[in-house]
Amino acid sequence: MTLFHFGNCFALAYFPYFITYKCSGLSEYNAFWRCVQAGATYLFVQLCKMLFLATFFPTWEGGAGAYDFVGEFMKSTVDLADLLGLHLVMSRNAGKGEYKIMVAAMGWATAELVMSRFLPLWVGARGIEFDWKYIQMSFDSNISLVHYIAMAAVVWMFTRYDLPKTFRLPVTVLLALCVYKAFLIELFVHVFMLGSWTVLLVKAVLTGAVSLCSLFLFVTLVHSN
Repeated sequence: MTLFHFGNCFALAYFPYFITYKCSGLSEYNAFWRCVQAGATYLFVQLCKMLFLATFFPTWEGGAGAYDFVGEFMKSTVDLADLLGLHLVMSRNAGKGEYKIMVAAMGWATAELVMSRFLPLWVGARGIEFDWKYIQMSFDSNISLVHYIAMAAVVWMFTRYDLPKTFRLPVTVLLALCVYKAFLIELFVHVFMLGSWTVLLVKAVLTGAVSLCSLFLFVTLVHSN
């Protein structure tokens, strides 16, 4: 029974990535190693972020239940490094915008999936007791995939030299939402005392809204050129 539960969680977490890779056309471009390089860039960026946070942002020592608003906001600002990393990956790949976006997003999201969720699923989902948090973790990995695709698309649009002036403001707003999404969700959790399923729903709604706006701007920009 525990192996069956692990199989369900594993399939729910990893199969959407495989399906996205196959159906997006990346397999036809033999982009596997490009995605691996994007994943290696993710690891390097996360290492730099960890060193920066450990050096300049010590552990919060406030009272129980207190929320360090300024500290958490500054920590989320460090996620700007992810934007730079995605831009670096896309600038090193030649091809259409769609290809660059998908390579960067797939490599980035897959590396995060392996590094942050593989061991918890392998150890926890095979445990004796059933726990919904591993199903939630699998759903969260799918949300992260959509999030990174949207983020890569917004970064690609923002770095275009021919981006119309009317697009600058909405693209900048979307960039800010991509960077501070985790901070906003933590703030909602602290203020409204949200449960785990509600948090997952809020994260899915926010990611979906950002993704739809990014898709609309991307399609409009591509068709206008």
